[in-house]
Formats: sequence, C-alpha cells, structure tokens
Amino acid sequence: MAKKGIPEWLNSSLWSSSSPSPIPVDDRPLRHPPAATTVAPSPPIVERPSPSPSPSPSAVSTAPAPIRHPSKSETNDSQNGSSGVDGPGTVTPAAEDVSRKTQVVAELSKKVIDLKELRKIASQGLPDDAGIRSLVWKLLLGYLSPDRSLWSSELAKKRSQYKQFKEELLMNPSEVTRKMEKSKGGDSNDPKVEGPGALSRSEITHEDHPLSLGTTSLWNNFFKDTEVLEQIDRDVMRTHPDMHFFSGDSPAAKSNQDALKNVLTIFAKLNPGIRYVQGMNEILAPIFYIFKNDPDKANAAYAEADAFFCFVELMSGFRDNFCQQLDNSVVGIRYTITRLSMLLKHHDEELWRHLEVTTKINPQFYAFRWITLLLTQEFNFVESLHIWDTLLSDPEGPQETLLRICCAMLILVRRRLLAGDFTSNLKLLQNYPPTNISHMLYVADKLRSK
Repeated sequence: MAKKGIPEWLNSSLWSSSSPSPIPVDDRPLRHPPAATTVAPSPPIVERPSPSPSPSPSAVSTAPAPIRHPSKSETNDSQNGSSGVDGPGTVTPAAEDVSRKTQVVAELSKKVIDLKELRKIASQGLPDDAGIRSLVWKLLLGYLSPDRSLWSSELAKKRSQYKQFKEELLMNPSEVTRKMEKSKGGDSNDPKVEGPGALSRSEITHEDHPLSLGTTSLWNNFFKDTEVLEQIDRDVMRTHPDMHFFSGDSPAAKSNQDALKNVLTIFAKLNPGIRYVQGMNEILAPIFYIFKNDPDKANAAYAEADAFFCFVELMSGFRDNFCQQLDNSVVGIRYTITRLSMLLKHHDEELWRHLEVTTKINPQFYAFRWITLLLTQEFNFVESLHIWDTLLSDPEGPQETLLRICCAMLILVRRRLLAGDFTSNLKLLQNYPPTNISHMLYVADKLRSK
C-alpha cells in the first residue's frame, strides 16, 4: 500500500519558524494522569511576564492597564511570504490590529449584533483594549443576547441569581439553621428558644445533628464537601503564581483568590456528578481575569458572577473530559485523545506512524494536559487569550477547534519529531517550544478543509 503523500502546504518554510521568547511550562498534576508513563524531568519554572499591575485593593477594583500581545506573535515570520500563506504579508500587524478593532467596535455598536460576523472577526484574535474581549467573550459564550436592549435585564437577573447561590451554598449548616429560624421568628420571646437562631434540644432533629449520617443531613453533606473545598483552596493558591493579579498577599490578590474559590465551590455543589476536578482553576482563571480587568467598573464589580456563568457554559462543552466514569466512553477523554490521533493520521500519516508506531509514544502522555486544560499550560498567559479567542469563536464548538490546534502543534514541530526518539520527542511535546501563535492558528484552520 502506497504511503500517503505529504501535503504541499506542509513544505512551506512557515512551519520551521520560531519565536524568540521562552514559553513557561507548568507540570502541575491532574486528577488521574495516565499510568506507567515515562515522563521527562520537569524543566525549571520560567516566570511569565505579568500582563498587568495588581489592581487597586478597593472593593470594586479599578481595571489595570490593558494587556498587550507581545509583538513576536504578529511580527515573527510575517516577512516570509511563502507559498501556502494567504497573501504576501504586505499589511503590517499594527494596521491589522487597528482594522480589526474598527471592525469589532462597529459590530458591537449595532442594536442587534450579528454573531456570525462577530465570530469571524474574533477568530483572528481580539484587540486588548477598551474591554472588547470581555464583552465579546460574554457574547460568544451565550451569556449575553445579541440584542443589546436585553443586556440590562439579563445581567441583573443572572447577577441576582449568583448572589442567591452564594447565600445558599457557601454557608455552613449553623448559618443555614440560624437563617431559617430567624425567618420563622426564632428571635421572638418564645421561651423554648435559648437565643437568636438557636434550637432547643427537643427541636433538634436527627437530620440537624452534626453527627448525623443521613443522606439529607446538612452536616453530613457539609463534611463531605470539606475534601473538595480543601482541594480547591490548594489549587487556587497555585494559580499563576507569577502574576500579581492571582498571587501574593495584597488585598487585591486575596480578593481575586476568594472569587475563584467561590465560583469553583458553587460549581462543584451544583454539579455533584463532576464536582471539582483538579485543573478547573486554570480554565476559570482567564475568564475571571478578563472580566475583572474590564475598564467599565460597573462590569468589573460583577466579574465573579459573570465569570461563573461563562465558566459553566464553557465547561458544558468539555465536562465529559473531567468525568472519570466516562473516560472509556465515546465522549470521554481517552476517546477525545484517540480522535486527535486519528486527525493527525489523516493529515500527516508519516508523522503519526513515527510517533505512535516507531517511537511508541502514547498520545495520552502529552495530549491529556493539552486537552483538559485547553492549552493554558503550554503557552504564556497572553498567548492563551489569543488562542481562546479562536476557540470560543468557532461555530462548531471549542472541542473541534481545540483538536485541530493540537494537531497543528504536532505538525509545526514535525521535523524535530521525525528526527527524534521516544525520550526527545516526549520531552519536546511535554514542554512545547516557542512558536508563532497566529501561524499556528492558521495551520489549525487549514486542517478544517483538508
């Protein structure tokens, strides 16, 4: 059987380009990484440049200076003009940014926004100023209606709902009981009541007792949640330790950490089938960061509530990857990784054969983290935002786009992979090298029509 030929567009010098700045790698453990893997030693942690200064420690923090994409992502290799590139690259990145900003602002100014057109613009990357990304992500995730006249009522309703979630789900049983008694007039002059919110011994039911093991017992469920809450607390404290926004002892950082914990805790309690899985903090972080840094202080004040609903919507497309009971099903993470393998085989059989047959690298060894954390650990924070613009803008859904991007990542380093053995290739894929993000997304889009 003749070997499938390599597509001509793969021979472009575009794929051998590199980017000068290092990309930090985070090898934090996931919920159940594949067993019996041979993992290359982790490199020293490279500090990511903090995209913005720490926000003011006020109750409603003012937005830091807008983050800026490093120029390497737009300028490196833009002079190639090789075959396989749409046009000779005569438009400068700065001009493209200005043009794209003009387009997206014009679209967002309409009374009824054309989501199809907005997705088309966003897929190429969004400008970093004027709170554009915050608004566009809310639209792409379905949190806001395309009809601007509905925004005020929609936001008020959702933010009120989140406030109710916090009141009902973040209180311990003593607070719940006290609140219930107060609503029933428990602070009246009833002699049976020893004090405000207190129950006499005769009124404490079996289910209300802290030692109750009943399935409906508030205390029993509270203690079951303790382990999950401790895991959330540990993970949030490790979220982007190199960024002042998430890390440190400043009032602003502490407030942001508390917001992440609240969102993840409420999500875990509302989704008992999944609860919290290690790594969800990394998916929530970009959403909350963008919303909290909205220049509109009114929106920034509700970043926690807005981030919760957008996180829920994003997770709805990936939740099966976090459900251990579904790992071996047609919707689980292992099958998703198998689909990535099949995609690579379809587009570049030579590379697929070298990786999985010759060097015997199981794609789970590197793709598990790529897919479950939506590439947040393979690129720096600012580059991840650019990638997410494309992920969220695809009408087919982020899952399909993510697989194409992962496949493109393999293709972009194919020469090094074809020349490498098991050890060198595994180290390369677990510590993905610097690359031009715009070109990587271009390759991923190419795979859509091939």
